[in-house]
Amino acid sequence: MEGQEVTSAASARMIEIATWLALALFLVVVIGFAWNPGPFGQALAATGISAAILHSCLTYGWKRASTLLAICLVVSFAMENLSSVTGFPFGHYHFVVGDWMPHIGTIPIIVGFLWFGMGYFSWIVAATLLDHADMRLREDGNLFVLPIISAFVMTQWDLVMDPPMATIFRAWVWHDGGADFGVPMSNFAGWFLTSWLFFQLFAFILSLRAPRSPIVREPILRLTAIILYVAPGLTHIVPWLTQQPRAVADAAGHVWQANDIRSTTVVTMALTMAFTATLALMRLTRKWK
Repeated sequence: MEGQEVTSAASARMIEIATWLALALFLVVVIGFAWNPGPFGQALAATGISAAILHSCLTYGWKRASTLLAICLVVSFAMENLSSVTGFPFGHYHFVVGDWMPHIGTIPIIVGFLWFGMGYFSWIVAATLLDHADMRLREDGNLFVLPIISAFVMTQWDLVMDPPMATIFRAWVWHDGGADFGVPMSNFAGWFLTSWLFFQLFAFILSLRAPRSPIVREPILRLTAIILYVAPGLTHIVPWLTQQPRAVADAAGHVWQANDIRSTTVVTMALTMAFTATLALMRLTRKWK
């Protein structure tokens, strides 16, 4: 019996090592290539979405994870389609990337799943900052505090991602341009509102039942989420280091320097996403001891 326990522990350790090696490899590939929204970049995005879905199942169970995914898809597609028609809440825009994919209304189907991918990891990062608030939603006002902090963490990602993707790559087009390198300020208000809506619904759903014990050790799950949250931000370092001088124009005809966009993106990432991930990591380390 003792020999079986030793073998089982060794197998579990090997699985854990293999998981970390796979995560490290994925992180390297994301940082190196995910900044380009071509087919390979879209494949990496799909892998990240799959990781978020698997992570949520391991953390909350497949039933509640499925409910969280459904909530996110309904809210994000509703708000994206509303804005594409009326301009509220994000502004007037249309997608170019993913145009070959099936659409929900006017929005490529991958967009809603991208909301969940980054939204879920933002939720876990925010919960870690608040001392595992997702497991204590009935305490300390976490039912309302956690969704607000999660929305800030989520919107940081869009603050980093939107200018290079919209103005340099034109993965989507802002019809009227905007002050943030071609992106309107309304976009960030829309991101905060939309993410807060589904995070608040997340909180209500998860608060209905007592938290369950995750299948995988909780510190490992949270550390994985922190890494996968910050990875899309780190990917902007590569094009910044390899950039070539050139001018780009937004849909309103305003001309920007791509180098300025790249440099500002990296600085913004360092002072938002990377800073937030570092705080979450420090909080997790203290909790782990």
